[in-house]
Amino acid sequence: MAPVLACISHQLTVEAHDRSAYDFVTLVCLGGSLPPSRRYGLIFRDKWAMLVGFPMRVRLFYHDRCFDGACSAALFSDFYRAKQDPSTEFVLSGLFHRAEQLFDLELFDGDENAIVDFKYCASGRLTWWFDHHQSAFLSAEDEEHFSRDRSGRKFYDPAYKSCTKFIAHIAGEKFGYDSSHLSELIRWADIIDGAQYENAKVAVEMAQPATRLALVFEAAKDNLTARIIPLLASHTLEEIAVLPEIRAVFEEIYQRHLESIEVIRKHSVRVGSVVYFDLSDTDVEGYNKFVPYYLFPDCTYTISISDAGFRTKISVGSNPWAAHQPGQNLATICERYGGGGHSRVGAISYGPGELDRARQTAREIVDKLAAE
Repeated sequence: MAPVLACISHQLTVEAHDRSAYDFVTLVCLGGSLPPSRRYGLIFRDKWAMLVGFPMRVRLFYHDRCFDGACSAALFSDFYRAKQDPSTEFVLSGLFHRAEQLFDLELFDGDENAIVDFKYCASGRLTWWFDHHQSAFLSAEDEEHFSRDRSGRKFYDPAYKSCTKFIAHIAGEKFGYDSSHLSELIRWADIIDGAQYENAKVAVEMAQPATRLALVFEAAKDNLTARIIPLLASHTLEEIAVLPEIRAVFEEIYQRHLESIEVIRKHSVRVGSVVYFDLSDTDVEGYNKFVPYYLFPDCTYTISISDAGFRTKISVGSNPWAAHQPGQNLATICERYGGGGHSRVGAISYGPGELDRARQTAREIVDKLAAE
């Protein structure tokens, strides 16, 4: 490989470039063959300058407080280090579905920027994107922007039940990445995000390490997702779940989880095959989405309202074990109110304090689903 710059003449003095000792400037290499996955700069000392490489800094956005979102981030970072640059530094940024703008474009500050398991962003600074949600595009313009992309680094397929499995497939097929060492992670992400549990009891009673970690992601008072993501690529789920800090958090919120089961039971109203409950006047901000089917195994749909402080959320779901196949596409229904999701599960986010609006929307959806 012919170097772009083997050395720099002593005539390029620190004073001439107005740089102090050991400072560096960004070097743009035109027409050279230096590895593109690294940043390069000049380090000055006395009257000499040396070309050096700096680790890539990748800003990685992921669906926050979500098992599949966390697993997607772990798998992508492992793939990137294996196939792009092993010394890459990742900066993790969780994303939530909100009523207002989803993306702070000022955060797209990495040498490369990636989004996994979340909506598309039509920014020229976005380098990588993987998603599997039906409602992946905020607008027709965003979808058109994606369709024109020729980078070969942005991928979408709503047929996948989990983004983690989707990334593993694309990374293997197109980049030669071997994800076999993370097979447990991929399998459980597909089970949890695709609601492919054997029954509601498995999902609610949480005997498996993956289900315990999912509860920690979703309900821990202090958001631990970004701290756990790096562990997911290097430890088994059991090894992570039994860590003293993780186990202590799980035991605390599992007790709240058990209490939430009774709260949901008391607040639930049956309307035909639909179970509706409003948790906005309780201290339950989030709940295991399979609890309603654990309590009401013969229902087909569930609709709930919760107040998380920064948003008012309407959750719409369908029973994975229903005797009759649900006939409504829930993502399509939620999209009419600015939300989205998958065909069997969806959500709508309104601003904080918009409870009246949320209740009206919930009533309209209950009526529609109950009329099926």
